[in-house]
Amino acid sequence: MLPLPAASILPLQTLPVFRAEAFCVVDGANLGDPIGDASELVLDDTYSLAGGAQKQMLSISEAPDGPFRVSEGSELGVPGHQIHLDSTITLMSPDGTTMEALVLAEVHPEEGYLAEVYLLPLAELAPKVDYRLVGVESDTAKARFAEVACVSFARGTHITLSDGRQKPIEELKVGDKVLTRDDGPQTIRWIGQTTMRAVGDFAPIVIKSGTLNNTADLTVSPNHRLFIYQRRDEIGLGRSEVLVKAKHLVNGDTVYRQDGGFVDYFQILFDRHHIIYAEGIAAESLLLDRRTTPALPEDLARRLSNLIPGHADRPHKDFEVQESLLSKNAVEDLRRASDR
Repeated sequence: MLPLPAASILPLQTLPVFRAEAFCVVDGANLGDPIGDASELVLDDTYSLAGGAQKQMLSISEAPDGPFRVSEGSELGVPGHQIHLDSTITLMSPDGTTMEALVLAEVHPEEGYLAEVYLLPLAELAPKVDYRLVGVESDTAKARFAEVACVSFARGTHITLSDGRQKPIEELKVGDKVLTRDDGPQTIRWIGQTTMRAVGDFAPIVIKSGTLNNTADLTVSPNHRLFIYQRRDEIGLGRSEVLVKAKHLVNGDTVYRQDGGFVDYFQILFDRHHIIYAEGIAAESLLLDRRTTPALPEDLARRLSNLIPGHADRPHKDFEVQESLLSKNAVEDLRRASDR
């Protein structure tokens, strides 16, 4: 496999966040103040999202040690500044519905001062609605962020085993052997399960049966990357093998967000990051890194820590395609390119 040109290599993750100034206290002890870090938050303060507030993209990269860093080219933040996962907050709307959000702190790496605070909602915030702060937890932020970062398949997804059988993901067990694209049969080391709100930026993506030669509807997390082999270079990248995030293929018809309710997600971990087959098409397995490791049970994370170096080189990182390089008809282009 030949890597993509350096210009197309993406940051570790891009997060849709609000600046702190967009979410301010409208009633309570900190009246008028924007959302802050955990040390400044007061329970029962009421916050409201400013009318017209728009999410902006904060791109992060992984440092060899220490916190994440703001990536070059990020819409927000200063490249090189540290990004700390400060806290998980719980908000209650006037109808009693609760939702969570992550508070991210941007810190100058040498001088140590707090440069910016960002809010990453895990459900949709409505503008000009009162949200009461009912919970602040500093020790859960890494785990909640890991759940967002993990690539996941929805309940019912059929995974191809090493013997060619297809089995619903919820019936798989640790020790089962799964067929991988590049390394043949590989043993499952861990299977995770989470239930998340299927709303907004985190609503699952449905790829309807036949859209990419999949044998049934395939439902995955938004950042889940699909591996496409182009028999003809329909998207003009000068290469045949590409990874494309599911959310970048949404066209509202054959690929759409399944917005509303909850979704049961499953994650599959191997000794290395692999391309496996889900509903007959190639998709990535869980990548174990500093973002995703906190999603594992603590004792298991310790036992599997020796796997991290094998994952950390991100063997497929150079195959991801930027959204800007895809046309509005990307799904159709890729379907034609991969037709058998």
